[in-house]
Amino acid sequence: MKQTSSPPPRRRIWTGGNTGDFLQNPVYIIILINLIFYLVMLFSSNEIFPLGQYMQVQTDKFTYYLGLIPYYFTSHPWTIVTNMFIHASFWHIFGNMITLFFFGQVIYRLVGTKWFLLVYFVGGIAGNGLYLWLGDSLSVAVGASGAIYALAGALVVMMPKMKVALYGIIPMPLWAFVLIFLVLWSVPGIIPGIGWQAHLGGFIIGLMAGFFFRRRGRLIYLT
Repeated sequence: MKQTSSPPPRRRIWTGGNTGDFLQNPVYIIILINLIFYLVMLFSSNEIFPLGQYMQVQTDKFTYYLGLIPYYFTSHPWTIVTNMFIHASFWHIFGNMITLFFFGQVIYRLVGTKWFLLVYFVGGIAGNGLYLWLGDSLSVAVGASGAIYALAGALVVMMPKMKVALYGIIPMPLWAFVLIFLVLWSVPGIIPGIGWQAHLGGFIIGLMAGFFFRRRGRLIYLT
């Protein structure tokens, strides 16, 4: 009697769900919250606040009480999350939100809301944790960069050859794009005033998440 073998299992594309409407898309919600905080900050007056025992800083109260200041972290523990929704300038929030929009949409469609949010916030918190350890204790760290670097790290493992455009002009694979910005924005001393610790911490979490998704989801990688 002739025996027949079953065909090998097909690899599947792991899609976490469709984008859906605005209120069901976590990328849009996070962007909206960031924009609301930024607009509120624009209309807030600057004041002088203490920074440690002998220093002061002039800023708005939202940045001071929601930004991450390592010196005050034990009394302001919520800032390890809230600083991800505070930005220092228009170009700061513009760059972060544009990157979040493009990278976040891809990650969200691949893994779904739950995993997207987990990577985003764990990456952001891990980045802030590294900043608490290695950063200046008398500084105010703000921005979603750590969380966004986590998304970039996950995506570069999952889809390294995805085509992107540097500054919207120069085409290159995602791995080259991430490498350029990892070097520029995450290596100490290249650009002053940058919280490279948060970038590096978020990126490491993202790489770990990317390998987890590859192993669990058996994704088909687009080139």
